Amino acid sequence: MPNPNHPKKGSTITVQPIPYDAIPLLKDLLRPNPRDYLLFVLTINNGLRISDVLRLRVRDVANLLPGQYIIVKEKKTSKKNVLMMNEVTREAVLRFMETMPDDDKFLFSSRKGNSPLTVPYVTSLVKGWCKKVGLVGNFGTHSLRKTFGMVQRTVHGVSYEVISKRYRHSHPGVTMRYLGISDEEVNEMLMNNI
Repeated sequence: MPNPNHPKKGSTITVQPIPYDAIPLLKDLLRPNPRDYLLFVLTINNGLRISDVLRLRVRDVANLLPGQYIIVKEKKTSKKNVLMMNEVTREAVLRFMETMPDDDKFLFSSRKGNSPLTVPYVTSLVKGWCKKVGLVGNFGTHSLRKTFGMVQRTVHGVSYEVISKRYRHSHPGVTMRYLGISDEEVNEMLMNNI
């Protein structure tokens, strides 16, 4: 019997990025749990798919300093991508390393042997985190990836072309659809005097 909560074949579920003003709330919520805090911070600072983040091992990031990176082969596309260490991610790694000294383990290990957390489990974590800070909407693991792009674009002014290259999208138009352009942004643009 098919799962009634599962989307129909061919349909899609769209999750939304985490609002920028909710990021500090989520960091405060997650800070007491070094694993969850690192998972959140690493993903929103790199924009990788969660399937690629979950395959990381402790040894992959333990000695990376800000500005250093590793090459990651994407599970979905088999394309090469980078995981870059920045200062906030490095601080999260150092805090986490106090609890996870085994270099060979998955960075985000399951309690069930030597395997990583699963995407459905992390999806439930993200939904729970968002609910705890009062966010209403459809959030999941992909919200973390979308949050990266949204923050880069709206806060740091990074162009769709650069974000598209980071996401390994075939064209900036794909990235524009992926991140969405709000009616508010269009209306603000229309108020610009030329």
